[in-house]
Amino acid sequence: MGKTADLTAVQKAIIDTLKQEGKTQKDISERIGCSQSAVSRHRSGKSVGRKKCGRKRCTTRRGDRTLRKIVEKDRFQTLGDLQKKWTESGVETSRPTVYRRVQEMGYRCHIPQVKPLLNQKQRQKRLTWATEKQHWTVAQWSKVLFSDESNFCMSFGNQGARVWRKTGEREMPTCLKSSVKYPQSVMVWGAMSAAGVGPLCFIKGRVNAASYQEILEHFMLPSAEKLYGDEDFIFQHDLAPAHSAKTTGKWFTDHGITVLNWPANSPDLSPIENLWDIVKRKLRDARPNTLDELKAAIEASWASITPQQCHRLIASMPRRMEAVISAKGFPTKY
Repeated sequence: MGKTADLTAVQKAIIDTLKQEGKTQKDISERIGCSQSAVSRHRSGKSVGRKKCGRKRCTTRRGDRTLRKIVEKDRFQTLGDLQKKWTESGVETSRPTVYRRVQEMGYRCHIPQVKPLLNQKQRQKRLTWATEKQHWTVAQWSKVLFSDESNFCMSFGNQGARVWRKTGEREMPTCLKSSVKYPQSVMVWGAMSAAGVGPLCFIKGRVNAASYQEILEHFMLPSAEKLYGDEDFIFQHDLAPAHSAKTTGKWFTDHGITVLNWPANSPDLSPIENLWDIVKRKLRDARPNTLDELKAAIEASWASITPQQCHRLIASMPRRMEAVISAKGFPTKY
């Protein structure tokens, strides 16, 4: 039987018990799965832990704490920056050692999430808004018709594509990914509620107050009719200039539609943003090559969204309020 690792406390206790029962050294070793010499060393009191192999750790706990403070002071530093500042603090070490220590602390290098910049006033408004709405039920949120615009780029479906090639084929035409300076794109308006989604509107040109009111007239009202029928609803949109124009406000007043007050720079609070992400993920498989194909793929992806998906997103609204309150107005994971 080969050598084994150091005996555990349980194995040592078993050896003592079996020895008292009169078992032989061979029987004991077979019983606990170790060598006879390990049993003998334990019985003779010569069983000691193995000496640690490898090079001695070149940094101290105090030095490691210093590195942690350096990392937490600025999370966007490169490995070279961390090494330089750690050296300046009195710890001479290599880049690989810095990397290992950072890994030991639980840090991993990731692509950062991109969130809108929020100033103190905006964070306070988000916090106040979430506090006011924290007791809203899912039934109350189901009365809200969420809307938004999103831009879809022609090259979107090819982002992240990989190619199989051999050494020396880097510049081969069949292995190249084409790019254009100004790729074609389309702006889309849509609306959703707990009951499902409304019809899409493909926007031509820039959105101003007049064109936005046309969208409301020809697409928002049909969406509300489809999703709510004769029931009352609350309309939601963000604070884009066309949305917050006085003439747009008058349009809502004339039509007797209640508009939900909304904090600025808060896409994480709108569940329709999650639907746009779903559509864009599906476009990666569609890979449209023309503007008409892009529009067709968007419409097909939008039509495939089920009422169940929409209801789950609306049901997340109370949790979104809790997240904003916990984050004290800062961006959340949603």
